[in-house]
Amino acid sequence: MSAPLDVFEEIVRLRREGIPAALATIVGTRGSTPGRTTMRLLVLADGTFLGTVGGGCLEAEVYDTALQVLADDQPRSLTFRLTEQESPDSGLMCGGEVTIFVEPITTPALWIFGGGHVSKALCQVAALAGFRTTVVDDREAFSGADRFPEAHATLTADYPEAVRGMPIRANSYAVVVTRGHREDGVVLEALGRRFAAGERLRFLGMIGSRTKQALLWKHLRQAGLGDDFLATVRTPMGAYLGGRSHEEIAVAVVAELIAVRRLGHDLAATWNERKRPRGRIEGARDLPATGDAG
Repeated sequence: MSAPLDVFEEIVRLRREGIPAALATIVGTRGSTPGRTTMRLLVLADGTFLGTVGGGCLEAEVYDTALQVLADDQPRSLTFRLTEQESPDSGLMCGGEVTIFVEPITTPALWIFGGGHVSKALCQVAALAGFRTTVVDDREAFSGADRFPEAHATLTADYPEAVRGMPIRANSYAVVVTRGHREDGVVLEALGRRFAAGERLRFLGMIGSRTKQALLWKHLRQAGLGDDFLATVRTPMGAYLGGRSHEEIAVAVVAELIAVRRLGHDLAATWNERKRPRGRIEGARDLPATGDAG
């Protein structure tokens, strides 16, 4: 950061713009230490930083820890005993002890492509779970702020245009729940182009059946998308809970978003518990597989 800034003013800006960052704060000291309680170091994913927790090797270790917090969204507490015996390589022999808490300070960003019934419930549940939501639809009637009062933002745009303008960062999530298979494919193709350019979402999911997936994957491969991208698309997405209503589906999807955020893995394994009803016609679709027609 080129100009001197106030840490708290910068935090407000980062949260407003959805830019991921980690904040390290000295929460306790004992004896002689190079830093004092409430000193702070703010670290961004691009490596820039603001503030200090005392400098030296201690600060370098805190900086590295902040980058780890940015990567996995998990807070950490560090304790340093500043003696030659405890920290022989630090160059700090103050004899004191300092405790530093490192935490992520920006909320994860969820982009919902499609403004139908599932999306409406999904936006509500995701906002309650702490996600900063943006809803996109190419129909104005399905992307208004009055339809999605819990959303941080709504956008009426062609899907490829919306994907091109979408910020993709370490805390970016996306779900594809448009009104039909064709529109889902348009969104995925645009996201696949960004993936090919090295831009990775933390999570990408699509509502749909195995039959729908097979048809879409054939189309997307013909459009030049690779299997490395297709392997990142979770479909059917969400935890398998047996839910059928829009609200139940929303809860299942957000459960998986939380698992990715907090545990670092998706809930694909839960679908192993699914039992297909007897007499089910091959290719028949139930509610979680239908898309999200408004």
